[in-house]
Amino acid sequence: MPNTLAGWLTHLEKLHPKTIALGLERVEEVKQRLNLQPDFPVVIVGGTNGKGSVCAMLEAILHAAGYRVGCYTSPHLLVYNERVRIAKHPASDAELCASFAQIELVRGDIPLTYFEFGTLAAMQCFIAHRVDVAILEVGLGGRLDAVNVFDADCAVVASVDIDHTEYLGNTREQIAFEKAGIFRRDRVAICADSDVPQAIRTQAQQAGAELWCIGSEFGFAKHEGQWDYRSKTGSRSALPYPALRGAFQLNNASAVLAALDALRDELPVSMEAVRRGLVEVELAGRFQFVPGRPQLILDVAHNPHAARSLAQNLANLPPAKTFAVFAMLKDKDMDGVARALDDQVDVWLVAGIDAPRGATVAELAQVLQGAQVRGEVAACASIADAMHEASRRAGENDRILTFGSFYTVAEVMRARGMRGG
Repeated sequence: MPNTLAGWLTHLEKLHPKTIALGLERVEEVKQRLNLQPDFPVVIVGGTNGKGSVCAMLEAILHAAGYRVGCYTSPHLLVYNERVRIAKHPASDAELCASFAQIELVRGDIPLTYFEFGTLAAMQCFIAHRVDVAILEVGLGGRLDAVNVFDADCAVVASVDIDHTEYLGNTREQIAFEKAGIFRRDRVAICADSDVPQAIRTQAQQAGAELWCIGSEFGFAKHEGQWDYRSKTGSRSALPYPALRGAFQLNNASAVLAALDALRDELPVSMEAVRRGLVEVELAGRFQFVPGRPQLILDVAHNPHAARSLAQNLANLPPAKTFAVFAMLKDKDMDGVARALDDQVDVWLVAGIDAPRGATVAELAQVLQGAQVRGEVAACASIADAMHEASRRAGENDRILTFGSFYTVAEVMRARGMRGG
């Protein structure tokens, strides 16, 4: 067996012929062999976009309330350990290696994907650390995602839009059906998308879940410098805006408070903890502002829904010439992302991603040409070179926007010597 985390991750990448293989039978069988039976509440968070923000705010508030929180998210930006956090600290190489070794011992000839292996290892770590609550972020979809082998005491769907069509379907309703697969009987299911797909309502009813939708069972009202939350079980007033920037963060924050309402008997949380968690929450790469001049903004937006949100967020900022460091995966809707941000970008500095699914610089440049973007398009040898070119050309009152993929943001963070989330 490997004896380093890097060795294990290389091993895991080769175990299954497919990077993504949806289905619960294999991972459920290994889960049973490991006897992974969490005796603490589990919150499962899905959605096209906003999952990471919901997980981060929920983790921050519960941590501020004094609970020992396990949080499993993906993908990571710089190091794998970011995916598994206990009490807001990344799991160590040693404990991840120990968990991987245990799984390897019991799985026999059952092939597991990289994500399935990681999901089981995360829950092993959470049980070993005797956490008070676990937050699990869906990797892809929901119904057939590995985290769904665990029963959610509360399930959250942050948003529903078009992405991963080769796995989840081509329509919003088909995708909503997959995301609603995390709902459980007699448990609260939360939808933070203001345009609730019918499939969410239908699946909640068929599962026997209690559905809470934003704008009806819970919601928010904005005031100058603060906001109020209300739900069918109570309200919280004069709240600070979340430290995470962006137009849709109050939808996400409201979903978090709704989840806390649903779990209030097991995990009561004070107003002080809510306020502290909202103010202290951090999440790298989500409309993240890096101090300095010119202004640098990092955003992992990689589908049209996220790109439209990013464009709206940029439109709310003071006007500035914007240089985009842009690279994407070729199985994403590159054209849709480019069109969504066309009005906000003055110069596109395009690079390829050195990964199996990465689009080449030529492919991206062709997409931008086809979309007839208004800004200048310049090809760069690498993401780091694109960042260097942006820094060379941008004046101190201009803006550098890095987006298109977790890979893109991670490469710029490495070039700047930054740490991950």
